[in-house]
Amino acid sequence: MDRSLVAVCLGSVAVVVAGGLVQVSYGTFSMTVVEAWRAVFDPNVVLRREAWEAFLLGAEVPEMNRRSLIVWNIRLPRVFVAALVGANLAVSGAIFQAVTRNELASPFILGVSSGAGLAILLTLVVFSGLTTVLPLIAAAGGALAFLIVYAIAWQNGTSPVRLVLAGVVVGTVFGSVQTALFFFADDIGVVQSAIAWTTGSLTGTDWEQVRMALPWTVVSLLLALLGARQLNVLLLGEDTASALGMSVEKVRFALSGVAVLAAAASIAVAGIVGFVGLIVPHVVRNLVGSDYRKLVVGCVFAGPALLVAADVGARLALSPVQIPVGVVTGLVGGPYFLYLMRRQDRMGDL
Repeated sequence: MDRSLVAVCLGSVAVVVAGGLVQVSYGTFSMTVVEAWRAVFDPNVVLRREAWEAFLLGAEVPEMNRRSLIVWNIRLPRVFVAALVGANLAVSGAIFQAVTRNELASPFILGVSSGAGLAILLTLVVFSGLTTVLPLIAAAGGALAFLIVYAIAWQNGTSPVRLVLAGVVVGTVFGSVQTALFFFADDIGVVQSAIAWTTGSLTGTDWEQVRMALPWTVVSLLLALLGARQLNVLLLGEDTASALGMSVEKVRFALSGVAVLAAAASIAVAGIVGFVGLIVPHVVRNLVGSDYRKLVVGCVFAGPALLVAADVGARLALSPVQIPVGVVTGLVGGPYFLYLMRRQDRMGDL
């Protein structure tokens, strides 16, 4: 820990708290900021074991006043899901940038997003009876796409360049199939649902999504923290890493699996949210340096800050109409990425 990392963590927590307060204060049932804040810290909820069993384990929600019920059962879960998705995508992007030694990499550079999107569209258009398990299908589709990319890139081992090129090829092919599937959808509701999934949306999320994402988030973030030293070694190059005794292929595959797990956990509950995994590692790297022992921690805090703030914009920008949060992250991330490109003479290799 150093001053810059502490500042990033504290600043990110402040943004999440402020964004969460805004989220719980606005909605169909209006309440003042003070009333919303009191509902958030209602001791009848915060200190009640039955309430947490209902939220985290799916038990029956105990009786509570109307404001607390609205805040805790409807509005706060959206903030928690945004925080989990932001942390997953940021850490996943940081890992992929180290594995490919390319700062243009993101959680979806190895085909994760295209595989998940294709799985979603196939389920909605062809296998509509499986929509109840759509999040799990999305995660499985992303993981399968990653395995296909790895198999294509394998030639007596892999290399960062082959992984990226294979990811581009698989993403392009899967994206074309996704576009073709839209023409087979007869129901406009199916098309709208598919668009929401493929652009990333937090509308309608509740504690079920929190319960779905939380275990995988904890596992993937812990594995990322434990693998920080290996990520630092990978940045030195394959020859140096091998000379230091590292089994490069095994470590690369394992760490890529952690990144896919983190990305799949976010896709399963929020769809495909772009640019978070690309931009957040850049911002944190500029503030705390390239040491992955600090970078991963910074991403765990900065990712939620970005996504919670973006979701506030998605919800309130065109109120009462809510736009997908992926649209907001794209509008913010695109110009920022162009700014990075203009600032740096060389961009591509870490």
